[in-house]
Amino acid sequence: MTQRPTLFTLFALLLASFAFAAPAQAERIKDMGQFQGLRANQLTGYGIVVGLAGTGDDSLDYSTLGMKGAISRFGLTLPPGVNPALKNAAAVMITAELPPFAKPGQRLDVTVSAIGKAKSLRGGTLVLAPLYGADGQIYAVVQGNLVIGGLGIDAADGSKLTVNVPSSGRIAGGATVERAVDTGFATSEWLTFNLHQFDATNAKRVTDAINAAIPGRASMIDGASIAIRTGGNGDERMRLMSQIENLGVERAEPPAKVIVNARTGTVVINGAVRVGTAAVSHGKLTVSIKESPMVVQPAPFSRGQTAIEPSSEIEVAEDYRPAFLLKPNASLSALVDSINRLGVPPGDLVAILEALSQAGALTAELVII
Repeated sequence: MTQRPTLFTLFALLLASFAFAAPAQAERIKDMGQFQGLRANQLTGYGIVVGLAGTGDDSLDYSTLGMKGAISRFGLTLPPGVNPALKNAAAVMITAELPPFAKPGQRLDVTVSAIGKAKSLRGGTLVLAPLYGADGQIYAVVQGNLVIGGLGIDAADGSKLTVNVPSSGRIAGGATVERAVDTGFATSEWLTFNLHQFDATNAKRVTDAINAAIPGRASMIDGASIAIRTGGNGDERMRLMSQIENLGVERAEPPAKVIVNARTGTVVINGAVRVGTAAVSHGKLTVSIKESPMVVQPAPFSRGQTAIEPSSEIEVAEDYRPAFLLKPNASLSALVDSINRLGVPPGDLVAILEALSQAGALTAELVII
């Protein structure tokens, strides 16, 4: 009982901070979205990690084939039928992100993860491997020593100790870019700015802010995208983008939403939520069953047998909590205060919000994830 008030006090303080927040201030356009096409591209590859201390894949077929392919580049060929035990090697998947405007010769960080039975990649070295884009073209090559943040130990008696994930690691700057991605930035006549979230009011305000600073350049495509006429060379376009990104816009108030995580009981309510007239009462019924089996002994010289006689006690307790009335257009703080008066746990709070929504008293979109 001592933890429940603390939980709801923190919950109330969090929500009240939204209810009594300061008036909206201008935000930079760069924090509200991003220019279309200027995004990272995912790269993937397959490789072999060697130099492991007996923690490799140990004769998996695809590891053996990968090792044969790796050593064949050096003119070495294993005799037919020979299947080496690869305890010191492991097959891995390699992932990386190619940032926009990355040029050949620049370095990328990569993540290396075991795909077989390898217990640990600690101390391993990744052999030269290509990284492919979604179009099947090679955009980078990678090689280097792995840095592992995990640890795995097996004892002779079968006991094990694992810290973090030893079967995955990183190579900082291990990949070298071999090909740049053509974003069309230098040739396109228009730039498109996409908001992070669809909102017609924000799209209009961003468009108006751009036209106020650079008249006649911007027009709305829809509630999430703004088209900006450019022209000129790359230097002029980058200067235009920099100017637009740093313009200030007063963000519109978001739509009223209540986000409920049904698995964890987490509830987040934004400041636009309003509650209509409603009376809320919440009770809690507790049923406890106590089993007290009794041992029954037979009478002397009766040749009977000792038996166990079941004995159950059922108790029902109901916590009474008085109903409270929510006034029309009650604010977020009034809703939080009323819920705190009930003293309900997060799981029951979800049920109350769902009931308010079904009754039409909750002026908000109820999103259950």
